[in-house]
Amino acid sequence: MAGESTQTQAMGRWNSLTAMFFEQAATYGKRPFLHHKSGGDWQSLSWTEVAEKVARLTRALRRIGVQKGDRVLIVSENRPEWLIADFAVMAAGGVSVPTYTTYTSRDYAHILGDSGAKVGIVSTRALALKVLRAGHESDEFTDAIVMEDPKFSQSLNLTIHHYDQIMAGDTPDVAALQSELKDQMRSDLACIIYTSGTGGAPKGVMLHHGAMLSNVEAAHSVLEPIGMKNNSFLSFLPLSHAYEHTAGQFLAVSIAADIWYAENLDKLASNMAEASPTIMVVVPRLFEMLRTRLMRQIEKESALKRSLFERCLRIGGKVSRGEDLSLWEKLQLMFLNATVKKQVKKRFGGRVKALVSGGAPLSPDLGHFFAALGLPLLQGYGQTESAPIISVNPPGAPKMHTVGKLLDGVECKIADDGEILVRGELVMQGYWNLPGATQKTIVDGWLHTGDVGRFDRDGYLEITDRKKDIIVNDKGDNVSPQRIEGLLALEEEIAQAMIYGDSKPHLVGLIVPDAEWFAAWKRQRGKTGDLKELTGDPELKKAIDQAVSRVNQRLSNLEKVRKFVFADEAFSIDNEQMTPTLKVRRHVVSGLYHDRLESLYRN
Repeated sequence: MAGESTQTQAMGRWNSLTAMFFEQAATYGKRPFLHHKSGGDWQSLSWTEVAEKVARLTRALRRIGVQKGDRVLIVSENRPEWLIADFAVMAAGGVSVPTYTTYTSRDYAHILGDSGAKVGIVSTRALALKVLRAGHESDEFTDAIVMEDPKFSQSLNLTIHHYDQIMAGDTPDVAALQSELKDQMRSDLACIIYTSGTGGAPKGVMLHHGAMLSNVEAAHSVLEPIGMKNNSFLSFLPLSHAYEHTAGQFLAVSIAADIWYAENLDKLASNMAEASPTIMVVVPRLFEMLRTRLMRQIEKESALKRSLFERCLRIGGKVSRGEDLSLWEKLQLMFLNATVKKQVKKRFGGRVKALVSGGAPLSPDLGHFFAALGLPLLQGYGQTESAPIISVNPPGAPKMHTVGKLLDGVECKIADDGEILVRGELVMQGYWNLPGATQKTIVDGWLHTGDVGRFDRDGYLEITDRKKDIIVNDKGDNVSPQRIEGLLALEEEIAQAMIYGDSKPHLVGLIVPDAEWFAAWKRQRGKTGDLKELTGDPELKKAIDQAVSRVNQRLSNLEKVRKFVFADEAFSIDNEQMTPTLKVRRHVVSGLYHDRLESLYRN
């Protein structure tokens, strides 16, 4: 093997996720735990109240017939009932199957058929209509617990239970349930999370209690330098994604942090100010959008404020990159810390200790941008198959171009072809019903991540590419499309980009202009029409070409984007051109625009 690194084994504190939850609930009792908006005001549930609700739902699931190993679908936006359902399913002996709210009835039908789930817990009426349509066609799916009445006028091939009704009755003995769950083991299957993937049908990743516990227990040593007490998490990434599921939910429980459930992405800014989170689990795309909005707001400020902001970026950027400051710069930094940085931090609630980025590659420039403004943006790395966290940058010593150091308990080595191989309790038990795919992915206990990387001399892991996303040109040279796409998306004029050029002499691109920039550009020039109608406009082409040229100046000749065309619309989850974790479905987009992209090599 080309390289290897190992972290010491993390000490296992709990036997199961349910043991962790009930122990924390018994310890922290009446202290507020979960917060959500209702009627315009924040409502709170204490640890004791949540534990009682988990016990009630556990009792209901057992009455329905959920037994050890039975799969239970969870379809809901982030809310207290999500966590309650997750722990109740596990407490009943079942296996939770978290599912995206953005799925279609066809997607739910596939997951129901593949997982063999017999029960579903669904939040809204709109979601219930999609899930129940799929469930009606499944012989295994017998019961659905709905939080809102779907109002069907005809009976279905399953039994519908109303959440409020099954939660009624005397409070079960929480202590007795906690004692009963001592038999659960770290090796027991806890959940099946279906990978969104960039191609093919979703695969069910089997994660046991120990896999996720190893993640959260190892994360404690990462958090210790910034403080393990009095933390608040703001939950907004889908809990159906392994990243938020482990880092945003189980990690919060493990350190007795309270969780605030954001209303939606549009209200995220106001929710941050209200919740004052100390830790947020984020994806790079969110910070690309925040950076763009912040820069546009700064442009409207006075010349003095713009100057101070630019100075903060310059001097703070030097600190972030580890460069020395002159005495004058140090004095300026003290002033900027008390003015510019303080105002930026207020936008995030004023208490942020760590913004942990994952789910997609983080541009180093983006990391340095927020670090310069006093926001600690720490890039991590992982995948669903590793529960999901493998490494993360340590607070106080991040390297923006890397994904940090291995978590405790993680073994890692670099194969001869550069692929990252991982071993440890965090590795999944396999793909549900796919022994062949499991054997290809886990070989001799080593998880083959499909990512290419290397360790630097300080033990930081750097991801250099994704094996399946590598573009190999007609000369046999390898190019990373994700790096180029990330740089393009940081330009003001560009929202999204996909690079194309496998077996070709050079790279070309598919571009989606930024919506706000595009609207302003049309107003300034008196133009009308949507993107599809204006794709042939020479002025639009020229404006975007300037942005592409700026990026090309920072790229090698091999990486330069020689030509581009416009997409007809933005890549999105709804049009199935992006996964629920905002990754481009390359096979879908390439197929849709194949002729247009190929024409760039003829013209």
